[in-house]
Amino acid sequence: MSNTNYVFVIDTNKKPLQPCKPSIARRLLNSGKAAVWRRFPFTLILKKAVEKVAKTTLTLKIDPGSRFTGIALLEENKVIWMLLIQHRGSLISEKLQKRSQHRRARRTKNLRYRKPGNPNKKKPTGWLAPSLVHRVETTMTWVKRLIKFSPVESISMELVRFDTQLIQNPEITGLQYQQGELAGYELREYLLEKWGRQCASTSGKTNTPLEVEHIHPKSKGGSDRVSNLTVACTKCNQIKSNQDVKDFLSGKPELLKRILTQARLPLKDAAAVNSTRWKLFNTLKTTGLTVITSSGGQTKFNRRKQKLPKAHCIDAACVGEVN
Repeated sequence: MSNTNYVFVIDTNKKPLQPCKPSIARRLLNSGKAAVWRRFPFTLILKKAVEKVAKTTLTLKIDPGSRFTGIALLEENKVIWMLLIQHRGSLISEKLQKRSQHRRARRTKNLRYRKPGNPNKKKPTGWLAPSLVHRVETTMTWVKRLIKFSPVESISMELVRFDTQLIQNPEITGLQYQQGELAGYELREYLLEKWGRQCASTSGKTNTPLEVEHIHPKSKGGSDRVSNLTVACTKCNQIKSNQDVKDFLSGKPELLKRILTQARLPLKDAAAVNSTRWKLFNTLKTTGLTVITSSGGQTKFNRRKQKLPKAHCIDAACVGEVN
């Protein structure tokens, strides 16, 4: 991973070329072979046309979020450019709320009568709130800008938080995929999210790591299905041992009922993907480039495997397959 963003380069016909290192950009400027075309992102324009361009593979990776979106540009497995977008969703919502309050107050004032609008107004299919549309449009503005200044061949984005197909039907791509390290990682991340990252037996946050445990012990015929798994702290897991949860919590009927109810919740809760991400995904396809999707569980797995700190830009670089 480079410590400094590369510099974008276009030829005199504005054809995007391979981004270069800042040191090469300085030499081009000092020798008079190029001029500054844009300050941000910093882009140079050559004073001649380039006919033959070396074939390179640039991938644009996106980690969309509610407040921040990370973007990373990779040359094969090397990160050459990163960007963090801060969305104004909360500010837009606040201004829309103020406008609504002004309109509501105007109805009680002694002003001219205004006929009511059409009472049958309906929101069109796929409608998004303005604060959500802002996220998509801001991200797409930068995607189009980067495609314009660099020869991007494909786009990879994080579309879902969990690979629910991998959790629910692990045999879709064979035994190796089912029992692989990533499969267990996706399952653990799903369980942590499903149970609120709290010990199910104590219904409270703990400062100790949580472990995956069986509700009905495997030694007594319990399965490895998601509906039979929960998370618990080490202390509770050791006390429970191979007891059935009904015996372990026989003195706490309310807690037992909550655990059994939560365990039966279907995977559709995790599969309910953010509508903003789907909107972004469908908009990205209009660029004509190949759009590859992956899960948030895989992104976190890649980041932990590379021992990288948590950041939206770094998460973007870890989206999809990382060698």
